[in-house]
Amino acid sequence: MSFKRLDAEDFLVSSDSITSTLWSTGAPTLTEFFTSSTQEAGSSGDFYLAVYQTASALTNAATQFDIAYADEGGSGSTAYNALVPQNTTSKTIYGQYRSLILEDENANFIFGTGTNVISGSNFWVISVERARYKEALFPGSLNLTLSGSAGEIKLTDNSVDTSVNTFLGTSKVYQLISGSNGSAVSGGGDVAGSGSYGLVFPELGTILLNPYAISQSIGVTANRAVGLANGTNNTTLFNSIDLGASFRINSQETITSDYVFVRARNSEFNYTENPTFISGSTGEIIYTDFINNPQTFITTVGMYNDSNELLAVAKLSKPLIKDFTKETLLRIKLDF
Repeated sequence: MSFKRLDAEDFLVSSDSITSTLWSTGAPTLTEFFTSSTQEAGSSGDFYLAVYQTASALTNAATQFDIAYADEGGSGSTAYNALVPQNTTSKTIYGQYRSLILEDENANFIFGTGTNVISGSNFWVISVERARYKEALFPGSLNLTLSGSAGEIKLTDNSVDTSVNTFLGTSKVYQLISGSNGSAVSGGGDVAGSGSYGLVFPELGTILLNPYAISQSIGVTANRAVGLANGTNNTTLFNSIDLGASFRINSQETITSDYVFVRARNSEFNYTENPTFISGSTGEIIYTDFINNPQTFITTVGMYNDSNELLAVAKLSKPLIKDFTKETLLRIKLDF
């Protein structure tokens, strides 16, 4: 075994952005949507509706995303306690996302940009299952079709049309607009007087949908009745997604790679330290051919720190012959 200290120029750090399909079907577009009566009837059904890629009775069914409804005043759901009618599931969900995204309990959501904005006192939530995406949703890949009594609409984020990153709190945000692949249709992609169709938070895997804009476009309306049965609004949005039968989105992650270049120059690593090549009694080299024309075979590279602790091992696909007439350059890639 031979050692060589690496220099600063032997290291290189590189970052690559990798995209992949998000849904567990392996296809970029989800066209079939299923729910579970067990989940709906359970305690979690009061807060959100889980959507699966296949019939929930099958063992390979997996949650793809959840649907929830949020209302600042608590309308559109049932109170926890009839004596405190303003405390409802929809109000809890609104407060949850206000704390998560706006990071201010007194702030309000705003849908739209410029002069065409509306305060989001209520909204639907599509929360992509965390296991479905890696680091974030891939901007520009969102294509969601909603269908209702007044027609159909195709929604996307405005990442292609936007040159400056926008944040709510510390979360990057895009407007949800009418269009495809990150670009709006002609006319801007929003609804006059009702702002955009919602907000997209790629790093949170969350999409907020504006009921006012959606209602004007396709007639799908959120019911804000006091004391409404929990889950009613969740089912309304699910039916619209199910009729649209097309939800396309990809995930992305940044892979940081540390490249280490290990160089074996012509005068280095030519002699073996294998004890079988040396006579145990005299200390002489047994095979005289290795005195003037030594040869070794490089099979493994170990990475050590200054305390002589082994940190990583790189195995070569095949042994590389080394002698005084050859130099070797090995590139080791460490992903993290």
